[in-house]
Amino acid sequence: MFYWVMKRIFLGPILKLLFRPWVKGLDNVPESGAAILASNHLSFSDSIFLPLMVHRPVIFLAKSEYFTGKGFKGRLTALFFRLSNQLPMDRSGGAASEMSLQAGKDVLTSGGLLGIYPEGTRSPDARLYRGKVGVARLALQTRVPVVPVAMIGTEKVQPIGKRLPSIRRIGIIFGQPLDFSRYYGMEDDRLIQRAVTDEIMYELMRLSGQEYVDEYAAVVKAQLAGKGPEPVHKLEVAEDAAVDIAEDRDEPREDGTGSPEKL
Repeated sequence: MFYWVMKRIFLGPILKLLFRPWVKGLDNVPESGAAILASNHLSFSDSIFLPLMVHRPVIFLAKSEYFTGKGFKGRLTALFFRLSNQLPMDRSGGAASEMSLQAGKDVLTSGGLLGIYPEGTRSPDARLYRGKVGVARLALQTRVPVVPVAMIGTEKVQPIGKRLPSIRRIGIIFGQPLDFSRYYGMEDDRLIQRAVTDEIMYELMRLSGQEYVDEYAAVVKAQLAGKGPEPVHKLEVAEDAAVDIAEDRDEPREDGTGSPEKL
């Protein structure tokens, strides 16, 4: 009820009036049945504008820290995320992350729309970065289509580190659903996971017009912050545990060393 009231009566109409979002390809979102909405990630506001323009409820996986805050502000944030169809994503790896992944699978098996940012974190410079394979694992395990979504101009509305948004027009492009049925039964093959993920990222690059960088965004953030990368095995464990499908807005956790595949 809270989600519907905020979207239809209070928050939604105000945001549409102020930011005048334009939308293309909305009919590519299925009117019923499960699907993954895989979006580029330019701003905190992506998680607001994307579900605002989709007629059906969209459930996002958000990092679990948003649900465990202390004090009045922390409790208020946690309450908002719970009431607005967000699910906590534990990024610590192992069984905890697998349970979080299962929550996403439950959304899809029940016929819902699941929002995912394949880059795993916001782009530090408005370029498109290498996707992580959690989105492929979910798509292949649940056998649902993936709708690529390009957010346009949201990085100018609310850049990283800015609390108050700037009032300006934004856009959203929904691409045609991607069918990966040719890979069903091979969801545990890492090469297949990478191929599916790269295909999704190619569509996001094509729709958004962003420059593509074949490196993990979190690695670039770590470099910009003067932090060293983590060992390769930690990245592999993280991807296998699906921590990569949560929205990680601030914290670098991955390593980009190795031989990346080109799109």
